[in-house]
Amino acid sequence: MAAYTTIDNPELYFQNKIYTGNGTDNTSITLDGDENMQSDLIAIKRRNAASGTQNMDSVRGAAAKIAWNESNAEESPGDILSSFDSNGFTLGDSAAVNGSSDTFVAWCWKESATAGFDIITYSGTGSAKNESHSLSATPHWILTKCRSTAQSWATHHKSYSATEKVMYLDNNNALASTDPDWITAVSSSTISLGGSGSDANTSGRTYVAYLWSEKQGFSKFGSFTGNGNDDGTFVHTGFRPAWTMIKCTSATDHWPIDDNKRSTSNFMQNTLRANLSNAEYTGSAYGIDFLSNGFKVRNDDGQYNLSGGTFVYMAFAEQPFVNSNGVPANAR
Repeated sequence: MAAYTTIDNPELYFQNKIYTGNGTDNTSITLDGDENMQSDLIAIKRRNAASGTQNMDSVRGAAAKIAWNESNAEESPGDILSSFDSNGFTLGDSAAVNGSSDTFVAWCWKESATAGFDIITYSGTGSAKNESHSLSATPHWILTKCRSTAQSWATHHKSYSATEKVMYLDNNNALASTDPDWITAVSSSTISLGGSGSDANTSGRTYVAYLWSEKQGFSKFGSFTGNGNDDGTFVHTGFRPAWTMIKCTSATDHWPIDDNKRSTSNFMQNTLRANLSNAEYTGSAYGIDFLSNGFKVRNDDGQYNLSGGTFVYMAFAEQPFVNSNGVPANAR
């Protein structure tokens, strides 16, 4: 009999954190989990006013940021993030992450093969090549961003119809074909990049790539079909989600994100979009439920539930549906 989950305690590898800024340099933020977690990737979004999602990782260094909703090259303004700490992080005084009395959410991942997450950096050559990763498993979701010049965030998802299909995190475009310059193959040890590729392999440019592999009871990357009504599709993940991001591949629309800290009970109505700088939307038009074994769409809006639309999703767990001792998750 297969194990119910590979990870009993998801908060060792992923946590959400909400906080209020104070405008003061060297502000320490502590994560809420019962276990300490030193993050390797932190994405911070202001909720009450417009601001981009600031993306920092431990491989590039705390000072280096790239915004999810922008194609801009990497910047090191010196006032975003000071350090990745043993159970949290230390902020600068930038209004983008620490404006006085502003509200924020931080989405935090720990790099670990156990949890199926790896960060790699590399230089483009303009010739087909393989880049090694440390997952020891095939990656199912990949974000790639050029660091050295302006270029969109290219995404690969296991549910795309082919490897040379792409959507961009910083815009709302549907799934599109790309020249044979994108990811041509993925394996348990490498990602294969095409030559001449502006998305991931232009000669002389530097890149960062974030790679996730699905782990039972902790992460899930899949697809579903929308039905266009408030009694939307139920998606089985095998865990109670802590965080989801959804994107329609068959039509132009946004990348909505929901999490268990901004919306603490169902019907969840606090939505942010990865590709927009907009403040958090709070209203029933975009409702969703997090359930003990998955999530259910509770709205008919096209960015979640276009009738007949094809959607991909990325989800990380708060609690496995059943842990390795056979104990089931509680409902919200």
